Amino acid sequence: MAKNTKTDILDAAELLFSQYGFTQTSMREITTQANVNLASVNYHFGSKKNLIQSVLKRYFDILMPEVALCLKSLSPSMGTRGIAELLQSLIPPMLKLNTLGPNGTAIFVQLLGRGYNETQGHLRRFIMTNYGETVRALVASIQRCLPELPEEELFWRLHFAMGSFVFSMASSQALTEIAESDFHKQVEIEEVISHLVPFVAQGLAGNLPNNISTI
Repeated sequence: MAKNTKTDILDAAELLFSQYGFTQTSMREITTQANVNLASVNYHFGSKKNLIQSVLKRYFDILMPEVALCLKSLSPSMGTRGIAELLQSLIPPMLKLNTLGPNGTAIFVQLLGRGYNETQGHLRRFIMTNYGETVRALVASIQRCLPELPEEELFWRLHFAMGSFVFSMASSQALTEIAESDFHKQVEIEEVISHLVPFVAQGLAGNLPNNISTI
């Protein structure tokens, strides 16, 4: 089978980005891992930012159409129950990312988390330019479940929910190992997500105590 240089570069970059982050991974490390020269990377991608976006694009191109289909067919209830139904419907699209390779779902979330932690602002522009319609539809679906929640409060809850999701998925291997050690139980990624959904749903929909004030 002929060597696919572009795919080799993407695979090498994905591995290194997920393990060490976008900032800490050098182009030299990527070319060494892929066994190609820098000219090949520049030819196919032009820049490190384009390479980062291309790595994530492989996942988003699978995930976003599936999410869009789910949103069109879903009529969730209000409040916590509605949010839980909505999040539950997104599990199959997330798990479909495993078709890209072993632990595809966890790797995608690790990459997404790297983008948040390392302030890769170009990724937000990339996501909203290419998949903004689906992102806006998802936020609108959440808003329909929580019509009385102020927009600013929803902003904060969504980001805290994303943080919980990214942390849990990025550390899913450690979580499953701890569960096996403490409870003598084999846990798959699906079960990690199933435990996470009600927690995140409650966080998004739960009422704030009246005595909480802003600092």
